[in-house]
Amino acid sequence: MGSEAKSLFLRVRRAMQDFEESAVRAALHHTMANDAMIHLCHPFGGLIGPDALYDKAYAPLFAALPDLERRDWIILLGQDQNGQQWLGAGGHYMGTFVRPWLDIPPTGQIVVMRFHEFYRVENNQIVEMQAIWDVPEVMIQAGAWPLSPSLGRELMVPSPATQDGLSQHHDAHARTVKSVKLVHDMLVAMKRHPSEGGPELMDLSRYWHPRMNWYGPAGIGSSRGIKGFRNWHQIPYLNAMPDRGQHSEKTTAHFFGEGDYVAVTGWPNMAQTISHPGWLGIAPTGQFLTMCSLDFWRLEGGLIRENWVLIDLLDTLTKVGMDPLARMREFNKARMGFDDETGKALP
Repeated sequence: MGSEAKSLFLRVRRAMQDFEESAVRAALHHTMANDAMIHLCHPFGGLIGPDALYDKAYAPLFAALPDLERRDWIILLGQDQNGQQWLGAGGHYMGTFVRPWLDIPPTGQIVVMRFHEFYRVENNQIVEMQAIWDVPEVMIQAGAWPLSPSLGRELMVPSPATQDGLSQHHDAHARTVKSVKLVHDMLVAMKRHPSEGGPELMDLSRYWHPRMNWYGPAGIGSSRGIKGFRNWHQIPYLNAMPDRGQHSEKTTAHFFGEGDYVAVTGWPNMAQTISHPGWLGIAPTGQFLTMCSLDFWRLEGGLIRENWVLIDLLDTLTKVGMDPLARMREFNKARMGFDDETGKALP
C-alpha cells in the first residue's frame, strides 16, 4: 500500500521538478479525483478538483517564477486514527522571482517558499488536500513584510539532518506506532499548561531532544533547544492565548507516521481566544479563532529532534483585522508597476 501511494504521487513530484504546464496538469489529473476537496492557505481558500488547483494556485505562481521547481525533503504515508490513508509532503518551491505574485513585488532574484501539503488517498486517488504555503516567507525575502519582525530566526529551513525524509519506512510498523504515541503524549502534556498550572507540567525534557530544532513559519521564525523554543515562540504564544487546547470540539486532527517521522494535519486543528497581548503584535481583542497548523516531527533516540511547523498566519492575522497583504499593498502604491490607488500589480 505504501509504495503504491508514494509511486502515485511521484508523478506529481517529477512533473514539478522542471515545472511545465501540460505535464503538471496531466500529473494532477492522473493522481487527483475531479471532485477532490482542496483546502489551501489564505488567500487561496477552498477549491474543487485539479483544474481549479492549477488555475487558481499554481498558474499565478508559475507566471511569477517561470523557472519554478519543487523540492521535497519529507514524504510520509500512513493511516490516521480513523483508518484514513494520508500522504504528507514537505519541501520548498523555488525559482527566480520576476513578476508580482499576490501583489508581492518581484526581486529578480531566487526566492524559496516552504510548503507542507497533505493528501488523503482513497482507492489510489487523492480525494482531499490540506496545504499551507509559507507566503510570508516570500514577502520577507521581497522586503515586503509590513508587520512586526520575527522573534525567532528567519532562515531557509533545512531538510532532515539524517537526510532520510524520502526513504521508505512503511515496513517499520512497531517503530511507527511508538513514534506517533510519543508525539501524541507530548501534545497532551503541553495542553496541561497553563490551564492546570505552571510550565513544568509540560515535562518538555521527557519528549524533546536537548539539541532540538523547531522550524517555525516565517513571521515567527525558527529556534534551537527547549529554551529557544520557549523564548521565541511558546511563551508569547501561550501568554496571548492561554485557553489553547481547551476547545477540541471545534477542531479536527489526523495523526499518522512512518518510522521515526510523525505528521499531523487538520482544517482547522487549533482553536483559542486572543485574550492577552504578546503574540505577533496582536492586540488582545478577546476574539475566538480557529487556526490551521500542519506539522512534521523527526524522532531520534526516542526524543523529538526536529519539528517543522507551518501555521496559516495570513489567515489568522486577517481574522483579527491586520491583513498583511492589504497593508503591503499600501506600501506598493509608491512602487513602479503597481497601481497608485490600490497597490495592486498592473496588468
